[in-house]
Amino acid sequence: MKELNIIKIGSAIIDDKLLFEKFLYQFESLNGMKILIHGGGKKATKWSKKMKIPIKIIDGRRITNLKTLELITGVYAGQINKDIVSKLQCRKINAIGISGVDGNLIESVKRPVKKINYGYVGDIIKVNSKLLLNLLNIGCIPVISPLTHDNNGQILNTNADTIACEIAISLSKKFNVNLYYCFDMKGIMKSLNDPKSLIENIDKNHYKFLLNNNILSKGILPKTKTAFYALENGVKKVLIGQSEMINNKIKHTKIIL
Repeated sequence: MKELNIIKIGSAIIDDKLLFEKFLYQFESLNGMKILIHGGGKKATKWSKKMKIPIKIIDGRRITNLKTLELITGVYAGQINKDIVSKLQCRKINAIGISGVDGNLIESVKRPVKKINYGYVGDIIKVNSKLLLNLLNIGCIPVISPLTHDNNGQILNTNADTIACEIAISLSKKFNVNLYYCFDMKGIMKSLNDPKSLIENIDKNHYKFLLNNNILSKGILPKTKTAFYALENGVKKVLIGQSEMINNKIKHTKIIL
């Protein structure tokens, strides 16, 4: 099978001009088929503050009421997505910006209320991998923003790490899929303030130990959880770290079963 690289970038890269330029260079030089998935939480938070919309985030997940949903739809699928696509186009990379709503790419269900009411947040139930295959086959690189829909006209906010994971799984039947979670840290760290504390390989037992001892930061939890799930469901490789890792230039964290 052919190789497919799926790269997810977070808002720490998007909001930092230097890190974003570094990422674009690495992405441009990465050969073969590729898909880019982006978040944008920091920019959404900035706009929420400007518009005086209350912000509540629990374990890395944004509580999404209707006002927040309107804001993130414009920020994620509009401002951020089109900015990324335009910067790829000027590098002669033929990218197409879409969300999970477009082309019925990702269908989800509104998360049920249990201990926490997350509001208009979607849990993925179906990925239209055929759409992505068609885009890849005509030479378009999909750039995907983290919105999905419930097939009843409702847009839902959906975690970008989870979207990257589910898309990677859906395409693992057709490709050997490498999934990269790119952000501003070297990888999973024992201490955020100590660059030497990078964990280069992490298995489930090590992950549980770190989790039980509150060593992991809240922001890394969704990435790590989805990384193991991806490997368990057909994805070939999952790496977490800075953008240079996608071309094997720096140390990073490799998730292993």
